Amino acid sequence: MTAEPIPHWPGRMIGSVHVRSTPEGPAEQAVFVHGLAGSATNWTDLMDELKDEVTGHAIDLPGAGFSPAPADGDYSVEGHSRAVIGLLEHTGPAHLFGNSLGGAVAVRVAAARPELVRSLTLISPALPDLLPRYGPLRVAAAAIPVLGEWVASRLTLLPAEQRITASMAVVWANMDAVHPVRLRDAIEEQRRRDGLPYAGEAMIGSARGIVAEYFRRGKDSLWHQAEKVRARTLIIHGRHDRLVRPAMARKAYRTFRQVRLVLLPTAGHVAMMEMPQVVAAEARRLIGETRLGNAPLPS
Repeated sequence: MTAEPIPHWPGRMIGSVHVRSTPEGPAEQAVFVHGLAGSATNWTDLMDELKDEVTGHAIDLPGAGFSPAPADGDYSVEGHSRAVIGLLEHTGPAHLFGNSLGGAVAVRVAAARPELVRSLTLISPALPDLLPRYGPLRVAAAAIPVLGEWVASRLTLLPAEQRITASMAVVWANMDAVHPVRLRDAIEEQRRRDGLPYAGEAMIGSARGIVAEYFRRGKDSLWHQAEKVRARTLIIHGRHDRLVRPAMARKAYRTFRQVRLVLLPTAGHVAMMEMPQVVAAEARRLIGETRLGNAPLPS
């Protein structure tokens, strides 16, 4: 049995969102943005690895985790990016991390407010793919009007244990590597969310936000936004990712201005949860390069 994992970081409301933070320490700040159906707790272990390097803040996106539903009902990628910008305006310029949906949000933030983003780390970012895998196709189905609401209502009939186990089996490369405590935490959190009146709306709205980005064209498309990002960028993909094709990492490598690509042979969609020490080592390297300013970003 592996060692008992650390407790999740304490949280508080900052403006309209709930944020979990490491103890105040290093002057440099970092902001972490989770993916669809995730929460700030997805970053607990990576934040622990980096706590001597940066003071970390993991946001619960509007309607997720302990954040309430947004007053304007906007669950789009743009709406989520405004929430992240609000947090960055509170923390000051920070190293920005994003996974999956959070990666798409982070790209919009870095393109729109470059002065707030010291570096950008994207872990399996949900950037538009013309050949989406099975997972994104399921998201698309859930995003269809009426059908999406029906799917959400049917899912709540399944036990929380069944839903969480099925979800983790998709996003982790090896489900057996999930610590029992983390599995228990996720199940308890799902039960809590089942009692929230806006939980289904938040999930469906965020899914529709991702799908909308897949069909967006022109200067507002995510790929065009990626071309505008000035921050040094680290892209991490797991070769066993069942949701985002690892081949998309190559397109991202060709698109961002200053970028390093890392492919992890035994990781899935949530590398920061599966192998936080490895991801932390790559993030420290990027943070160090950012401090030096003119250091190269080798491929």
